[in-house]
Amino acid sequence: MPEMNTLPLKERMQIPRVHMPELDPQVRAHNFQEVNRGLAAPGAVNEATRCIACAKPGCQLDCPVGVKIKEIVALIYSGDFLAAAAKMREDNALPAITGRVCPQESQCEGGCVLGKKGEPVAIGNLERFIADFERQSGQLGLPAIAPSTGKSVAVVGSGPAGLSAAGDLIQKGHRVRVFEALHELGGVLVYGIPEFRLPKAIVKGEVDNLRRMGVEFETNVVVGRSVTLDELMRVEGYDAVFVATGAGLPVFLGVPGEHLNGVYSANEFLTRTNLMRAYRFPEFDQPIYDCRDRDVIVVGGGNTAMDAVRTARRLGAKSATLVYRRSEAEMPARAEEVKHAREEGIEFRMLTNPVEFLGDQKGWLTGARCVRMELGEPDADGRRRPVAVAGSEFVLPVNVAIIGVGTTANPLIQSTTPDLATNRRNYIVAHPETMRTSKRGIFAGGDIVTGGATVILAMGAGRKAARAIDEYLKDGEW
Repeated sequence: MPEMNTLPLKERMQIPRVHMPELDPQVRAHNFQEVNRGLAAPGAVNEATRCIACAKPGCQLDCPVGVKIKEIVALIYSGDFLAAAAKMREDNALPAITGRVCPQESQCEGGCVLGKKGEPVAIGNLERFIADFERQSGQLGLPAIAPSTGKSVAVVGSGPAGLSAAGDLIQKGHRVRVFEALHELGGVLVYGIPEFRLPKAIVKGEVDNLRRMGVEFETNVVVGRSVTLDELMRVEGYDAVFVATGAGLPVFLGVPGEHLNGVYSANEFLTRTNLMRAYRFPEFDQPIYDCRDRDVIVVGGGNTAMDAVRTARRLGAKSATLVYRRSEAEMPARAEEVKHAREEGIEFRMLTNPVEFLGDQKGWLTGARCVRMELGEPDADGRRRPVAVAGSEFVLPVNVAIIGVGTTANPLIQSTTPDLATNRRNYIVAHPETMRTSKRGIFAGGDIVTGGATVILAMGAGRKAARAIDEYLKDGEW
């Protein structure tokens, strides 16, 4: 049993939130080292002391994967960090990752009672601390694995939804094999999130932990081309398949000039930089159009756009500017990422929208014709709709433009599985609780079903799918 916190509630509530140390902005803006440096043990215990141990912990209710936060924080307070990490892994296969990139402020920390009058318990920082402590100790607290059921499950995609499902399914005793189209495992965790937010070594470590649990992995397999879903079931003999391919098809603005040299999708730009190490060209032979001493804009207001503009800054851009058609209050990016970007010298042009890209006679980008926007009536999402201001056009000098306004579903699997139902946007239709599709034995979840969302929501979908797959493998009912 963890040691009980006997400090009076009033005193706990007066303890200030422990600040996460950060790399100096003047240093980090020129390298890819991790920005947040992690808590030390005394700081973690002090932060855990702030928890008031609610009878009905809102933090756990608001966690998409149902982590037992109250119990974990109590273990941290008592100094049993390895037990806390083991307890975390019962529900979260990727704690070192979610502790770094999960939007806790709108989920677990958003449900913390302390946040109503002050700052919530820093649950994400504590999660990262115990995961890092466990890794550095070399004493991994892997969950127990049930006896083999003789059933096998194919997981398509090694992003957060696929990895989370694999971790839960292997614990149930099923054989699990994850198929990844790219040459490295991790999906969006490795190609989409920069090193300075999520080091690749952290992702590799969590994947290796799943390997230790018995999960099998195979890279360079493009399901839908190398093998179809039907072949996985009928030829290779899998009893169920979970499709977790994400939403990796980039969306562009549809304005003149997007064909010019120097215009990228954020997906391509980040993939070349993160996965293929283009920031170390020519050591790694994967060039991108050189950002050094050039004017770079990134169009969009989400975390992907923020990642891209901060990456451009690190690649030596003369100016790195975020261009967003709404105001900062409507930006979906995490507040911490906006803060870090400003500290690193990123310029923000709010209520601005490119309507044309301009180029020279050789086809290279030279500028972006933009219009100023104002906010009108709310749209279907409840956000005020941006409306162009008449006569407000102006030209920004630009050498590199990166479009980060969203993604949609890659159609490959859907096009080779005609009896798999999709919606009008070509996302796979799946039950929101069981993740069952229109095709027997095929489940789907994460961004390929919902569209682009967060890592933790994808993981929540993976856990739901794992529960439903386990039930299906037991009773055969569809």
